[in-house]
Amino acid sequence: MPAPQDGQPVRGESRLLAVSDLHVAYPENRAILQELKPATPGDWLLVAGDVAERMADITWALRLLAARFERVIWVPGNHELWSPHGDEPDLRGVARYEHLVGICRDLGILTPEDAYPVWEGSGGPVRIVPLFLLYDYTFLPPGHHTKDSALAYAQSTGVVCTDEYLLHPDPFPSREAWCRARVETTERRLAELDDDVPLVFVNHYPLVREPTDILRYPEFAQWCGTTATRDWHRRHRTAAVIYGHLHIPRVTWYDGVRFEEVSLGYPREWQPRPGGRRLLRDVLVESGD
Repeated sequence: MPAPQDGQPVRGESRLLAVSDLHVAYPENRAILQELKPATPGDWLLVAGDVAERMADITWALRLLAARFERVIWVPGNHELWSPHGDEPDLRGVARYEHLVGICRDLGILTPEDAYPVWEGSGGPVRIVPLFLLYDYTFLPPGHHTKDSALAYAQSTGVVCTDEYLLHPDPFPSREAWCRARVETTERRLAELDDDVPLVFVNHYPLVREPTDILRYPEFAQWCGTTATRDWHRRHRTAAVIYGHLHIPRVTWYDGVRFEEVSLGYPREWQPRPGGRRLLRDVLVESGD
């Protein structure tokens, strides 16, 4: 099956590219990934999470990408952090995340646990900041002011993220506690940066609430980020923010900073898109919706 890559960067100078939400458990998406190739030998690829749910699928996909691109940088989505029944190894929470980091290191892939690399190619220099932050239920749906109220509303509508059943925070007492710890650790690392190289943030979730405003089901926003990052793109010199998760690929601007959602999504989502959709997004070249 041909990959929906209309508008792929032309061959020439190496590019910084991005994609997310590959969901390779779907045969149609797996076929797309098998055909995916860089535009030039020097291209880097940012992978903003949700490669797959099971370790075998995640490893297969990341190994393929690592073999084709000069550098791959991965951040986890919620699906990689699920603990599906029968998956091996049987790990939960932090232990599962650390196992995924180990897989990436074996493949030469950078993660949020590594030093932030500097891209010197087209559009550079920029510093790539891969993030693992999770969410803390602070993106509340309209009319709700507490997590308990928002969750009760979601349960009443039947729109409840599978994370509630498969994404375990062990050894943290809750997902929001894990989120707080990740935000605090990342803020300390960002404060230690001692140069003025612009940043490209890569996170599975948007750093601001506004991209979730167009969700068909607003109650789903509570699983889409944290208000703790709402000013990061203003506090730091930011070239772009790359994210996924929403399965609504588009470009928006906040405070003069370009935010780009780079997901492929499920076959039922990308197949009807008029004229196809380019898969790899050019991070440092302005692109339309």
